[in-house]
Amino acid sequence: MRTADFDYDLPEELIAQQPVEPRDHSRLLVLPREGEPQHWHFYDLPRFLRPGDALVLNDTRVIAARLTGHLPTGGAAEALLLRQIDEAANVWEAMVRPARRFRVGRTVVLGGEPAEVTEVLGEGFVRLRFPPGIDPSRLGTLPLPHYIHEQPADPERYQTVYARVPGSAAAPTAGLHFTPELLERIRVMGVGIHFVTLHVGAGTFRPVKVDDPREHPMHAEWHTLSEETAAALEEARARGGRIVACGTTVVRTLEHRARLGGGRLLPGSGETDLLILPGHRWQAIDLLITNFHLPRSTLLMLVSAFAGRERILAAYAEAVRLRYRFYSFGDAMLLERAV
Repeated sequence: MRTADFDYDLPEELIAQQPVEPRDHSRLLVLPREGEPQHWHFYDLPRFLRPGDALVLNDTRVIAARLTGHLPTGGAAEALLLRQIDEAANVWEAMVRPARRFRVGRTVVLGGEPAEVTEVLGEGFVRLRFPPGIDPSRLGTLPLPHYIHEQPADPERYQTVYARVPGSAAAPTAGLHFTPELLERIRVMGVGIHFVTLHVGAGTFRPVKVDDPREHPMHAEWHTLSEETAAALEEARARGGRIVACGTTVVRTLEHRARLGGGRLLPGSGETDLLILPGHRWQAIDLLITNFHLPRSTLLMLVSAFAGRERILAAYAEAVRLRYRFYSFGDAMLLERAV
């Protein structure tokens, strides 16, 4: 297995710069276990669900995590907050630029506040200590991905309609397609709707820089699976219902908790650095709702593990041919697990 095995060509004009309105009018490519891809819209999702299924959503909320400022020398500085490491000391882990200028003991002004570099972790990651009583996650702007060059007219379009737990450095974008009305349609038909939390950080979007993806250092992300949700999902499985994960963050949360529980979903909170590659032994997920992902990314590797690399790359090629919209504000897929 090589990182190059997960490459594909994408015309730049297919990278969505603005979300579709209404949210659920995005296109939906359905890839069943067998047979050809099908082409629908996201509002058609209920026709592929069954009473007794359990839809699992990530209720994380994106924080104003991108801070700009200046170095002691006057040069420009930028930080992307990833997570708070020490609440009492107000220490945060962040990705920074220019990384070589962030040295231990140096104070950098970010979002108008001084931040001391307490530790350099390498590869652009540092730990920053902010003044007591200052919440740096309120000082910045929403951290849109680098390939989106236009701010959405409404910043809430980079939040899911059910976002409630602040902490993410990026949106769980598969969930951006849901509207309250669509969720109600799904609930009324007898599908359970449940929530986990995973705060999206570098583990989700960090690029793979090694030739062998098994050597990729996966950054840990904080997650929680409540006792209520774990029990509801186990009950749904016992009744023959399917677990429908909305997004790769939900997948990683549930597969991590299932691994800890020896196949059963073990409730709890903590960090996960689970890297899912082809050959992964699936324990918790039956269907996956997801967006189209970047070439050579851990997310593309995850969906390839779920539905088969060849079928995913063929579906991506067809999506390019049919002018689907790609990435965070793009269209969606519904995948059935290959094995």
